Amino acid sequence: MENLVIVFTKNPELGKCKTRLAKSIGNEKALQVYKALIQHTAKTIGKVDVNRVVFYSKKIQTQDFWDDALFIKQVQSQGHLGQKMQAAFEWGFAQGYSKICIVGSDLMELEPRDIEEAFQQLEDKDVVFGPANDGGYYLMGMNSLYKEAFLDKAWSTNTVLKNTLEDLKSLNVALLETKTDIDTLEDLKKHPEFHHYLPKEFKNKHL
Repeated sequence: MENLVIVFTKNPELGKCKTRLAKSIGNEKALQVYKALIQHTAKTIGKVDVNRVVFYSKKIQTQDFWDDALFIKQVQSQGHLGQKMQAAFEWGFAQGYSKICIVGSDLMELEPRDIEEAFQQLEDKDVVFGPANDGGYYLMGMNSLYKEAFLDKAWSTNTVLKNTLEDLKSLNVALLETKTDIDTLEDLKKHPEFHHYLPKEFKNKHL
């Protein structure tokens, strides 16, 4: 199969995931939210007819949300996020895949059709992005290794996609539908399935 989906995930540890969100709802609830997001991402990718690899932040885990029968398992390399992603894409192209997409694991809005559309766009585009409302992206796909996409920048800020598009201005780029990552209380509020994690005062004031 020529298509590969890479997903980056953090090993779900208390106090290490969704740290911005944890400041508002506490580490325990933030970990529960992250586990739900991982489960959703794994299930969504599992429905797409592609090969799949999960890159863990620290160590490979088995018998977890990432089904051992569906996902190849690797560990992220060292360096800034761009270097980690570049190494993952290099690994994928070295395996012989001709189209590769990377997705994050904190998007409740991710659907199988988003991934399918990304691969469709790569039939005649060089690169495809799924823009996130916070200025980053929830998906990036390419049909060849374009190292400019991985240049160091202010990762996890609202200029990431803008700067990346600037770095790739000589290429033919497609954009998917814009979606919202879950990083803050405001993001959490948009998803009724997570409302029980909201602080009482926040619920009363905003819902």
